[in-house]
Order: sequence, then C-alpha cells, then structure tokens
Amino acid sequence: MPTFVYQALNASGKSQKGTVEAASSEEAIQRIKSQGYFPTSVQPQKEKKGGGKKGKGAEEADAGGPFSLTGSSKKKKKKGGGFSIGGVKPKALTLFTRQLSTLQDAGLPLLRSLQILESQQKPGVLKNVLQGVVEEVEGGSSLSEAMAKQPKAFDKLYVKMVNAGEIGGVLDIILQRLSEFMEKAERLKRKIKGAMVYPIVVVIIAVVILTAIMLLIIPKFQEIFADFEVELPGLTLWLINTSGWVAGTNPGQQIPGWIFIVFGGPVLWITYKLIRKTPPGRAVIDTLLLWTPIFGTLIRKTTIARFTRTLGTLIGAGVPILEAVTITGQTSGNYVFEKALRKVHDSIREGETFAAPLRESKTCDAIVVNMIDVGEETGDMDSMLMKIADNYDEEVDVAVESLVSLLEPLMVVLLGGMVGTIVVAMFLPMVKMIESLQ
Repeated sequence: MPTFVYQALNASGKSQKGTVEAASSEEAIQRIKSQGYFPTSVQPQKEKKGGGKKGKGAEEADAGGPFSLTGSSKKKKKKGGGFSIGGVKPKALTLFTRQLSTLQDAGLPLLRSLQILESQQKPGVLKNVLQGVVEEVEGGSSLSEAMAKQPKAFDKLYVKMVNAGEIGGVLDIILQRLSEFMEKAERLKRKIKGAMVYPIVVVIIAVVILTAIMLLIIPKFQEIFADFEVELPGLTLWLINTSGWVAGTNPGQQIPGWIFIVFGGPVLWITYKLIRKTPPGRAVIDTLLLWTPIFGTLIRKTTIARFTRTLGTLIGAGVPILEAVTITGQTSGNYVFEKALRKVHDSIREGETFAAPLRESKTCDAIVVNMIDVGEETGDMDSMLMKIADNYDEEVDVAVESLVSLLEPLMVVLLGGMVGTIVVAMFLPMVKMIESLQ
C-alpha cells in the first residue's frame, strides 16, 4: 500500500509531520483527520533511485490531485515563464477561476485542468503565470503553494481560499464561490468607473476649449480694444490678465500657464499615489475621503460591501476567523476600515465579540453592526455578511445613479457660468465702443 508524507496542525495549532499508509490521497486525508489532526499538505512518499514500479499513490500523483506529486523519476524540463510586465487583468483572472471550477467539478485531474487552461491562453502575463503554476504542481507543490509564488496574479485572499478548498476537499466549490465573489467585485468597480467617465470627459473637453479661447480668441479682442483706446472694465481686465498668464505674456512671467494646465493633472495624480503609499499619507487621505461630501458616502458604502463580502466568502470557505479578519483588513482598500478590523481581530483573540469594536469605531452603520451581532449569536456569520454585502451593493447602485443625475446639471451650470463670464467680459467694452462712436 502506498505511503503518504503529511504535514498537519494539531488541536493547539502546532505543526506535525509524519507518514500514513493509504490506498489514495483522499483516504490518507481521512485517516489523518481521524487522528485529530488538520492536514495542510499530503503527498506520496518519493521512491528511491532505482526503484521499481510506481504504486497507486504515485499514479494518482501523476493524475494531478490537489495534494499530489508527479511521482515520476524523470524530471520534466521547465518551460520557463518568460518576461512580462504588469499584473493579470481581473476579468481574465475571473474567467480562469470560473473555467478551473468547471473542470474540477467535471472530475478532471487538477494538473490536467491547469495544463488545458494554460495551453488555451494567449501569450501574456496570465500564460506565463500559469506555466509557473503548472511547473510547481508537477514538482510536488499544492495548488495554493504554487499560486502563492505568483503574486502578480493571485493575492493573499485568493491563495487562502484555494488552500481552504484543498484542505476540505471542496476545491471546485471554493473556486466557484471565488469566481462569483470576483465577478460581483468587478461589476461594482465597473459601475463606479462608468459613472465617473461622463464628468471626467466633460471637464477635460471644457479645459481644452477654455485654454484654446485664452490662447487664440482673447488676444484678438485685446488688440481691438487697444486700437480703439477703450477704458476696460474690471471683469475684462481680469480675463485679459488670465489669458496673458495662460499664454505666458504677462510682464515678469517666465513659465506659461498652459504648462501647468497640461501637466498639472498628471503631476497631482502621481503625487497623490506617492503620498498614499506612505502609512501616514494613506491614513490622512483615506480619513478625509470618508468625510468628503457626497463622495464620502459612496466610498463608505462601497468599502462596507467589499469587506463584508470578502469576510463572508472567507468564513464560508472554512478559513479560521482570525485569519479571515486579518486578510479582510488587508484587502479592504481603506485605512480606517483596516484599523477597525485590527481591533476586531484583537477582540476575537481575547475571547470578546466581533460587533463591539466595530460599533466603537463608528465606521459602519448601526444596522450593519446589529446584523453582524445577530450572525455571531446564531453562528450564521457568513450568510449574514453576504446579505449585508448584497444590500450595500444595491445601495451603491442607487448612490451612483443619484451622483450621475446630480453631476449632469452641476456640469451644465458650471460650464454655462464660465462661457457666460467670457461673453460678458468681452461685450462690456464693445458696448462702450458703440456708445463712444454714437
């Protein structure tokens, strides 16, 4: 009977190593669990050089089970992932997860499933990543261990959920949940980005038109006013001075203003990104964003929907609560919520409740805290968290639609005010010119 080498955790959480004889990897996992251990890695014992035929365990390893080695004495030549820049697009990763879930549900061996998905990928980052995963699995690593070595594609949340699916023997179900989670997160992100496209495009077009007016039109009017020696009103003088600043023709000016207009946006965006990468800067910016009028409410609702769905998915996948809270905090995307979840982690570790520190942090609405409290009491935390996430997804949809409907008239009023100011500033001197001619 084949021998399997395993690593497991005992009741106190300490790591244990040993061997067990079993007809298959699934039977080995059951025998390890019957001893009171929680298996984290189960692999067929390697044969010594010059060994005879492969046992059943080695054959299963060739088939590519979740806890398998290749078992072959001949090492396959590595393909080499190749060089690639950037990360994997969320849409491509979501599609891969859904396809892998389908293949696993159909009963196809894991290694074979990965090889199929890798072969159908177009050259790029994801193909290189999957080549690395296939090589690691062929070399005896579990799927989660192989994915952990590819941070370009698989974050900590993804790896932990796959690991939980391997341990529980429900990898296909976990991958399905993970793909659903990623699809909903991507859908929410697309809605928010789509809502911001209209105002951003309008602002860019308005800036381009106004800059062109300042550079080309206003100087022509200025020459006409100078020829007629008309006394200019204050509004017109201000507009002419602004035009001179944009063109760089004002006395003593060294840098034209259009340079600040063209490069100001990108420089501010890069500065924002650099500041946010520092812990103090991230803390200040995230706190200010949550208290920003209109946008603050949208950011808060989006973050609540994200962290409750992440935590509910992790708990439902069987990830220990403390580890699930830690991962959720790290992937929440907001410093204020991350700090609140750290306090939740400390509270649970000390044997206290989940809801109390969340209520004290005042990051979530009372209804969210109360629903989590009920879920904690009834032992149905994952379902309650998913209900909260679904509810807040709907609220985010409503908030985005309201924001778009509010931005449209605001943009019209703003642009109308700018154009009206320019028209009035140019026509006031012309009225004086006509009066002087009469």
